[in-house]
Amino acid sequence: MTDEVLIELDGNIGRMRLNRPKAIHALTSDMVHAMTAALVEWRDDEEVTAVILDHAEGRGFCAGGDIRLLSESVQGDCTAAERFYFDEYRLNHLMFTYPKPIIVFMDGITMGGGVGITMPCRYRIATERTVYAMPETGIGLFPDVGGGWFLPRLPGRSGAYLGTTGNRINGADCKALGIATHYMPSDSVGSVKARIIGDHAHLVAILEESSVTPPEAPFEAVRADIDRLFASDRFEDILAALRAEGGEWADKQFDILTTKSPQTIKVALRQLAEGGRMTDFADNMRMEFRLACHVVRRPDFVEGVRAVIVDKDNAPRWNPATPEATTDELIDSLFAPLPADKEWTPLPA
Repeated sequence: MTDEVLIELDGNIGRMRLNRPKAIHALTSDMVHAMTAALVEWRDDEEVTAVILDHAEGRGFCAGGDIRLLSESVQGDCTAAERFYFDEYRLNHLMFTYPKPIIVFMDGITMGGGVGITMPCRYRIATERTVYAMPETGIGLFPDVGGGWFLPRLPGRSGAYLGTTGNRINGADCKALGIATHYMPSDSVGSVKARIIGDHAHLVAILEESSVTPPEAPFEAVRADIDRLFASDRFEDILAALRAEGGEWADKQFDILTTKSPQTIKVALRQLAEGGRMTDFADNMRMEFRLACHVVRRPDFVEGVRAVIVDKDNAPRWNPATPEATTDELIDSLFAPLPADKEWTPLPA
């Protein structure tokens, strides 16, 4: 095990507490393996009735994946990054299919890989400190860790908007969109966890009793605009709609999108379209692993990691540089199957 995630049994409740506060609890390979092992063990333990997932301290729940590993891997042969994604996606799938309730407290920053271990949970608690985003298109990646399944199932075109822009939303937004199942003040989450541990048989009632009506969600003010302007699965159409719309909000979204990798925006839109039609979460994760293996070897991922993580100049030079130059043939190649011995598979039952 690892001290990067604190794992214990507290009565009938399994506890997993992310414990990398200086990195906002970003997931490492050791953390993924420790969480997977604990969940497999508790799955067959009749004494364990539920699992609580949270973070030990600090200003966020989980900021994403292991930046150091990605940075080093893309400068080499990418195999370490591929291994990380393979194992991380297995954890995501295990959580999605888990027979016992997992309660996650996304109190603070919840992004990227943090979203991947949030959305499969049965009960997802947001607070006034929640900051939720899928920012992968800014580093030449795509909204993975199950984004192809969860994002298209959000209301209207909310998922396409969040997956392409990488924009952040708050806890009230999360509750309004169904990302969060409950909303409560951050200063109450400690007592709520204690109540669940002390009375595990009534965890649903405890969550309901502890929830409050969130403040008005800022997202509601622009949801109709999002549904209208992000209606297409073609990147060029979205840009054209925003340009034609004009105005402060539309111009801001246009400017945001033009800073992202055209390749990964197009990947994300197709990923969400295909994932939205799938009926098995495992099929989605298999698609995303294919994408991951292809994308990490593309120039944009190497450049995105350089610009955002290594040099931190936030001035990536994308290749292809424009949506028009990003051909259907290129995107098709990124969705291509892998050799049979490299395809992603769920954990054995």
